[in-house]
Amino acid sequence: MNRQASELAKKINAVEHGVNAAKAAHGVLPTALTELCGEIVKALHIRTEAKDWEQFELKRVAGDPNQPILLRGFGLPDRGGVQHARLVITMEELGRKQNLNTEHARERFQLTNREQAVVENLAKGWTNKEIANALQITEQTVKEHIKHIMRKTNATTRTGILVQVFNA
Repeated sequence: MNRQASELAKKINAVEHGVNAAKAAHGVLPTALTELCGEIVKALHIRTEAKDWEQFELKRVAGDPNQPILLRGFGLPDRGGVQHARLVITMEELGRKQNLNTEHARERFQLTNREQAVVENLAKGWTNKEIANALQITEQTVKEHIKHIMRKTNATTRTGILVQVFNA
């Protein structure tokens, strides 16, 4: 782990342990990171070929919501089996130049609570499938919500929605 990754891990640990951040063990990986590793290992049991990972990654957002850290995980399968496979985790601090004020956007564009939740997840860069899983609805329902949000915000793309919401 390089120095930058170590600093980001400390930031995640600080959020996970709150007041007890100083008491957190030095060199221990954050829970969000170890859970992501566990999910990658599970996926390696199913996705056993390198080609299976070409279009697949696991993503999580961790740390302080005002300075979130994007975790991306990939598996590198090995012919010798899962025990020889490798995991690659990248950590990236997501910059927020503006705060997302979905409450103001909700009022301005008359968004429903569910549409507001969809916008919040769009801002995280999530796919329709990831949003559907988080909100426990179907992917088709997410698509319908996005269509309604586009109509209300006069946007034609997902990015256009966020431009309108960030400027609300």
